[in-house]
Amino acid sequence: MHVGVDSFVSTVTDPTTGHVIGAAERMEHLLEEISLADQVGLYSFGIGEHHRCEYYDSAPPVILAAAAARTERIRLGSAVTVLSAADPVRVFQQFATLDLISKGRIDLVVGRGSFTEAFPLFGLDLADYDSLFSEKLELLLQIRDNTEVTWSGRHRPPMVRQNVYPRPLQDPLPIWVGVGGTPQSFVRAGLLGLPLMIAIIGGEPRQFAPMVDLYRRAGAEAGHAPEKLQVGLHVFGFVGESTKAAADTIYPGWEEMFTKVSRERGFPPPTRARFDATAGENGAFFMGDPQTVADKIRRVSEQLGGVDRLSLQMTNPRLAHADLLRGIELLGTEVAPLVASV
Repeated sequence: MHVGVDSFVSTVTDPTTGHVIGAAERMEHLLEEISLADQVGLYSFGIGEHHRCEYYDSAPPVILAAAAARTERIRLGSAVTVLSAADPVRVFQQFATLDLISKGRIDLVVGRGSFTEAFPLFGLDLADYDSLFSEKLELLLQIRDNTEVTWSGRHRPPMVRQNVYPRPLQDPLPIWVGVGGTPQSFVRAGLLGLPLMIAIIGGEPRQFAPMVDLYRRAGAEAGHAPEKLQVGLHVFGFVGESTKAAADTIYPGWEEMFTKVSRERGFPPPTRARFDATAGENGAFFMGDPQTVADKIRRVSEQLGGVDRLSLQMTNPRLAHADLLRGIELLGTEVAPLVASV
């Protein structure tokens, strides 16, 4: 299994000093985190896309270009690109250019996003949530597979024998579909023969097993080879020197993040008991010392019938930069080797 890191580039308040990290300094820290991930042998680093005041990742291709110039081996990608609110032509051009800069180290993960701010921001109707994504994914795949494109749809002006440049170094450019919990999304990815990135933010990972089976069956029935039907996981987590140290380090930021989300969505406020349950043996949070995290990765992979890639999302608004760097180091030097053969 390949192991990597995803980041939402959250705003950060230093938990010891109370110093609010400025945007420029946060970007400097982020590039240091990506460089370290490259140095310690992690497979990938993904950047999310949000249009909210608590995140600095509204322009992932710009961040990824800077990261590509500072790294040598690690794969770089989106986590996820909100394709519903973007022009597929521009998305392809940006990531094809990134692929050239990085010498073939780019993965494009597309999805609909877990927040809705992008829809009004770009003048889109939330009622078109699914049709926007379906149509734009269709066009993106046509552009990937053909330099000259003829296409028409509801949400974008038609294209008639138009060429899209540049072409990426990788042929084809890897396009993953990011999904949450709807069966239709799993089936769509399977029918298209696209690799699947599952965002697990709650519940128990093993609950996704029936939908992973659904994805693989849909892909097989559509005639796609098993090796094309890759499964990746995007999960929250953190690696510390001990499980208690990891929990104590990230709980304050977890409480802050989920307090805000709970208020917005009408959920009960977060508690330490809920945190401990989420981080427990069967919970969605992959947290603890290296052996504990590795054991959970192996167990979840077995429950889902095999996982090709896992990305640990360590975004936390109360996590000191030094602690995050140490978490990345432990993930690369201790956890990844333990699960390499899974």
